[in-house]
Amino acid sequence: MADDQDKSQKTEDPTDRKLSEAHKKGEVAKSTEVTALFSLIMGTLVFAFYADDMATSLRISLSPFFELAHERSFEPVDIMALFREVLGIIAAAIAIPLLLILSGALAGNLVQHKPVFTTEKIKPKFSKISPMKGVKRMFGMPSIVNFLRAVAKLLLVGAIVVSVMWPERDQLALVSSIEPALVLPIIQAFGLQILSAVIGVLTIIAILDFTFQKYNFTMNQKMTKQEVKDEHKQSEGDPKIKAKLAQIRMERSRTRMMAAVPDATVVIMNPTHFAVALKYESEDMSAPVCVAKGVDAVALRIREMAEEHDVPVVENPPLARALFASVELEEEIPSDHFKAVAEVIGFVMRLKRNSNW
Repeated sequence: MADDQDKSQKTEDPTDRKLSEAHKKGEVAKSTEVTALFSLIMGTLVFAFYADDMATSLRISLSPFFELAHERSFEPVDIMALFREVLGIIAAAIAIPLLLILSGALAGNLVQHKPVFTTEKIKPKFSKISPMKGVKRMFGMPSIVNFLRAVAKLLLVGAIVVSVMWPERDQLALVSSIEPALVLPIIQAFGLQILSAVIGVLTIIAILDFTFQKYNFTMNQKMTKQEVKDEHKQSEGDPKIKAKLAQIRMERSRTRMMAAVPDATVVIMNPTHFAVALKYESEDMSAPVCVAKGVDAVALRIREMAEEHDVPVVENPPLARALFASVELEEEIPSDHFKAVAEVIGFVMRLKRNSNW
């Protein structure tokens, strides 16, 4: 009852973080039908293009064993040596086809999800060795559905084989009377017909099964509203830590701002409450730029820095308040204040020229 209630509360789509954690645990949307389909396709290609070479290789390699069978010793040691030799020949002949089929299975997994490297699935868990849970898995609804699906697929594939081979039944009856060298091409042709038909049907089954597995995976990964909120809080971080980081950023920004004051052209102040430091270089700038600004204690500190480095300080309360409210750091002043600021900078320039004179 509690599980049903919990599932009913999972109304939110899984977040990227939830999906990433599931992937790390090896939980992905995966259809075994897709993997089987890719293996079958690769096996069919091997059968179509490699069967002749493999059969020829086996015939040439094994023919001495049959031609000289009467000269072989049947002592246990010799029989074991013969067995190992034959097994080695067969393994060498089928090694490449097997590798190709395995690569098909790997490709079938990669088209469904990105690679998964995890030990989560092999970790010992009590639920895996619990007899009761084992019985539930064996006779539970998912197992019954999988069994019925396997039976249905087997019947479908069987029906396809019969439908493909039935029209050729007369020709198949004549195979026993054909020379052995001609039998393999006939078997290969019939085999490719069957495999092609089976691949066509299994492609539809694989698409449907992957769609279902994707939907089922998404439903299992759904989250409650509370889980989404908790994850959001975790991703945002501890409020105290956030506040501390914000304070550090502000202090660093203020330090950089104060370092720019000595290079300012003028500081415009409302005697004690507002201060705005402007920099203007006629050759490089189209308009003055705000390099520092502050209120109260920061404003006084800007004034002190300016006086320490002989930066002119002009008291103009209305202009100081207006600039403080309308311009941000490292931004050009608004055009509305061009005239007033130009008068201040012009005044400062005249003072500098007179002092130099």
